Amino acid sequence: MTELPGRRLLLVHAHPDDESINNGATMAKYAAEGAHVTLVTCTLGEHGEVIPPALRHLSGSDLAAERERELTAAMKALGVADHGFLGGAGRYQDSGMMGTPDNDDPACFWQADVDEAAGHLVEVIRATRPQVLITYDPDGGYGHPDHIQAHRVAMRAAELAADAGHPIAKVYWNRVPRTVVEEGFARLRVALPDLPFAEAAAVDDVPGVVDGGRITAAIDGSAYAAAKTAAMRAHATQIEVAPDEPYFVLSNHLAQSILTTEYYELVQGEAGGPTPETDLFEGLGL
Repeated sequence: MTELPGRRLLLVHAHPDDESINNGATMAKYAAEGAHVTLVTCTLGEHGEVIPPALRHLSGSDLAAERERELTAAMKALGVADHGFLGGAGRYQDSGMMGTPDNDDPACFWQADVDEAAGHLVEVIRATRPQVLITYDPDGGYGHPDHIQAHRVAMRAAELAADAGHPIAKVYWNRVPRTVVEEGFARLRVALPDLPFAEAAAVDDVPGVVDGGRITAAIDGSAYAAAKTAAMRAHATQIEVAPDEPYFVLSNHLAQSILTTEYYELVQGEAGGPTPETDLFEGLGL
């Protein structure tokens, strides 16, 4: 078996593009520093809303194939070589937004047996032996069924792996401080007043937004801003990245700042020092 680097990071995401928006700078930073970074994506995103008019003809398996290509390009931009799909590409289908008929499809991820799906992830944990796991909070960041299920599967897999003798030292959930989101919107409104923005009340709709007291780690990925931006731009069906400004839009067409400091909440394991930690491996002696 190939000897793995000392630092090993596993990320579990619902769809292609989630990883680049939430963790692109973190992934690029640790990959560049020589850590083994593994991404597991749970679905191909067959029901994602396509932004560019030229690509709106894509749906179902055609969209899935395009999003798989986009993910490959994004991982190249981030310098991450180890990425795959939970149980293999196409094992679990996109569940669509909460409350839609797609949620009832027996093949969708939302309907998957959690222990069975977690078993596929345990195989990855056994092979890569990560010390650190990143996933969503119990609400999946913003209530999408695939994000909620990814949380459930990741947390259950961590339990099962520990029972099998492969414990993960630290588990983090994706977070964003409310003040950071508010300040980002404020800067964009001043710099680019003609852009459409979310109203102040919609700050809470940003995935993972919490009050600052919940933040236990802040990873400065500013040196990898270009890599994160390139990875986001690779997901062309889902993300529109401004050519010369640090913002992006999703299918709601509301501008958001591209964050290059990425934030986390430690939910299992011990912080390696005063919080917020500046290194997810802090305290592990690696």
